[in-house]
Amino acid sequence: MTGCMRLIDTSELIERVRQTGAKKVALQFPEGLKREAPGLASRLKEAGFEVVVSGDPCYGACDLAIGLLNKVDLLIHFGHSPVDGTLHVLYEPVGMNFDIPLLDLAIPFLHSKKIGIVTTIQHVALVPAICAYLEKKGISCCVAGGGPRAPENGQVLGCSYGAARDCGCTEILYVGTGMFHPMGVQLATGARVIAFDPFSRVAEVVSTERFLRRRFALIEKAKNARNYGIILSLKSGQERWSLAKRLSHLHEHAIIVAMQEVHPDELLNLGFSCYINTACPRLAYDDQERFPVPVLSPGEFEIVCGVRNFEDYRIDEIT
Repeated sequence: MTGCMRLIDTSELIERVRQTGAKKVALQFPEGLKREAPGLASRLKEAGFEVVVSGDPCYGACDLAIGLLNKVDLLIHFGHSPVDGTLHVLYEPVGMNFDIPLLDLAIPFLHSKKIGIVTTIQHVALVPAICAYLEKKGISCCVAGGGPRAPENGQVLGCSYGAARDCGCTEILYVGTGMFHPMGVQLATGARVIAFDPFSRVAEVVSTERFLRRRFALIEKAKNARNYGIILSLKSGQERWSLAKRLSHLHEHAIIVAMQEVHPDELLNLGFSCYINTACPRLAYDDQERFPVPVLSPGEFEIVCGVRNFEDYRIDEIT
């Protein structure tokens, strides 16, 4: 078993860029792929293109380096599938292969003979092979079609779990790294979720109990806040103006705060005693320890304001 390997076909990429007629190109990478920038930029330069690399943080296809489009003919966005029809952007998903028999490590955790399969963009190309392998083991697999933000079959994002809900199964296997996505799958569906990481070769049953306890404590703390800043992202695929406006009407001391980048220092300087995040959902869930005050999701703020009960807790999604 050789584990996992990243797939970037540079020659195919160069041909795709040439077909667009672009001469000047900008490259944008998410954090996990930024070290690919020097090599890819050099190969594109050797192929005759003028190249600039975006050095800013990038959190997904919702976070395009739009400003660079004024300087170049084409923005090449690596690692994600498209979420809109932005012109002059070439999306270059980066696949990650792994040895399919590694799934044997996850099979003992499965209770059902009919399961849903979900994963991230890095592994969606392997979904048919995953299903075929499991079906040989007597396990029927359901894979739901993609949606506007996660267009590939079986694909989930940290802000979109439609493929998990639509598979219609009470047990779901998530294939990928980390626990954020599988916890989101569990909260969005109520299903029993098994997370299998082909890198670490670890499979485990997902539990959201500790997560919910922490969020409950944060909500209770936020009820005593003097005021609330409603974070409105100005990023291309994260701006939820209607939601921010609606939330601002739920409390007399709630004010909309427009931001390009959401940083702990900026929140501290602004001085609100609690923030409500309408930008990337991961900011509230994954990054809470970085922030000086509670940062709630929209649904959590609704609980604070008494328009939703904690028993009706929902994971934040961008639709």
